[in-house]
Amino acid sequence: MPRTTLRQLNGFDDTPAKLADSTLVLIDYQNTYTTGVMELDGWQAALDATAQLLARARQEGAKVIHVINDGGEGTPYDIRAEIGQIHPSVAPVDGEPVVVKKAPNAFVGTDLDEHVDAAGNSDLVIAGFMTNMCVAFTAQGAFLRGNRPTVVADASATRALPVAGTELDARQVHYSALATIADLYGVVVPSQKGIS
Repeated sequence: MPRTTLRQLNGFDDTPAKLADSTLVLIDYQNTYTTGVMELDGWQAALDATAQLLARARQEGAKVIHVINDGGEGTPYDIRAEIGQIHPSVAPVDGEPVVVKKAPNAFVGTDLDEHVDAAGNSDLVIAGFMTNMCVAFTAQGAFLRGNRPTVVADASATRALPVAGTELDARQVHYSALATIADLYGVVVPSQKGIS
């Protein structure tokens, strides 16, 4: 018997966003996640997928918003140091705002809502680091404020995590987070090919 999602029970639209009619929100593609204590499994493949998604969004005229996490000086999230900078392969260009956050939901305590509203698109395409943290909570935040998020799975990544006396590998954590999003908060597509 096929599983029913909360989205289906509520009659929400599961059609993926159209990139040209959406705002692309790229979350925490910082050097933080490419080396050292916070290095993610599969970060290079996810960055490559994101670079393709970003190039396509720019070509199609989609609005692009970058989000970074500021953990303060001396942390792996120090945006004043190279470790906290956005990776060069997906760095912003002139006219693309950068929102600085301190909470997993990028709408909390930031002006992301103003940038999203100014872009004028209800649909958001979201991808980033880490799937189970800032991607999931920002998708939830977008949903709760009335936006319609579509999350791109292969452009996001995370790491292995311990829980309840066992360890989940990064793939399990990644897909568990995507399942939470897809159950209620948004549409999940395997790759940008799932977005028209």
